[in-house]
Amino acid sequence: MMWFGWGPSSIGLRRRRLVALSAAMLLVVGLSVAPAAAASPTAAHPDGARLQALLDELVADGAPGVLALVDDGPGPAWTGASGQARLDPPVPLRGSARFRVGSITKTMVATVVLQLVGEGTLRLDDSVERWLPGLVPNGAAITVRQLLNHTSGIFNYTDDPGFLGDLLADPTKTRSPQSLVAVATAHPPLFPPGAGWSYSNTNYILAGLIIQAATGHSPQSELGRRIFTSLGLHGTSFPVTDRGISGYHAHGYLLPGNPFLPTSQPLDVTTLISPSWAWTAGAVISTAADLARFYGALLGGRLLSPTLLAQMETTVPINPVFGYGLGLYSTRTVCGTVWGHDGSVPGYNSVALNSRDGKRHMVLMISTDPDAQTGPLLDLTQSTAICQMLGQDITDAAPSTITGTPQPAGTPALLR
Repeated sequence: MMWFGWGPSSIGLRRRRLVALSAAMLLVVGLSVAPAAAASPTAAHPDGARLQALLDELVADGAPGVLALVDDGPGPAWTGASGQARLDPPVPLRGSARFRVGSITKTMVATVVLQLVGEGTLRLDDSVERWLPGLVPNGAAITVRQLLNHTSGIFNYTDDPGFLGDLLADPTKTRSPQSLVAVATAHPPLFPPGAGWSYSNTNYILAGLIIQAATGHSPQSELGRRIFTSLGLHGTSFPVTDRGISGYHAHGYLLPGNPFLPTSQPLDVTTLISPSWAWTAGAVISTAADLARFYGALLGGRLLSPTLLAQMETTVPINPVFGYGLGLYSTRTVCGTVWGHDGSVPGYNSVALNSRDGKRHMVLMISTDPDAQTGPLLDLTQSTAICQMLGQDITDAAPSTITGTPQPAGTPALLR
């Protein structure tokens, strides 16, 4: 499961659907046609009234709360929100709320690994065995690069059939990263290293352990020093055992009909589970503004040298419209190609997409898992925000994807 997935396919279900939508739009306009050909310029961007109406409609369709940030570069960013940060007692949601951002954590972890490469501490072609001797079978044949771009073949621990049950049986238990790796290595590899591609949260648990082994410091300390503090990301943190979220934040909810826990009304899962289960694969908490600042600094060349940023942006092609690099992916939409990552943990879904130069940003956050009611509208909201970020408009096209790491079909995903 992958609630950052919670299971083999919650990264699965939504990402695969989003990629399919993106591909469908591109086929409509023709893959050989420039993406902007299906869009028309608009006089004023971002169109706050239109975006706000979409956010309001999502709440009317059942989302507890949703917020968006759209920055098209030339002018000030637009930030809007709708719904509640907390349902009972009600607290209005504002655009400054902190959210759990799931696998957006992976871009930050990959950035720190690449900084260590730039400092000569490690190499992308170092083996897992070099830094974590004896932890992973055949670790001598698996490289750091293959961890970061998901070509290692290592099983995804959140896809283990018993993992969700174990997690819910003792949700407050602190789980060590080594125990998460052990869940994965109890399964055979999916393919030989470098011979395929499959999204695996285990890769980034191992990346976190390598950061720790290479620096002698915890990954949360390294991310804090190198990214959070240096960029002034005051709303961003990396909890390890604390189940709470400090400061003003959105509560995360599971809705009736969700595939994880039975409930007849919105269930607040904000503090249900120790974040240790996600660790360097998805435990970061952040805000929309902080994510825009982070990706702006990263893609703008402030965190990595041009050579290392080019390595990060070298993608493994997954399909004609989607490629995964080193903790960063690109996807083609009807309005152009965007770069970033998305993420979800129980009760929270976020996506942060950007222009390649890091000057334009779109962040969308919703405090629940999208369902059949809210999913299509969320796709439209994402598509609209992407196009407005890129200074274009879509009026008569079907929704396009914002993200989409394809996953095998199966049970709903736990960590994405």
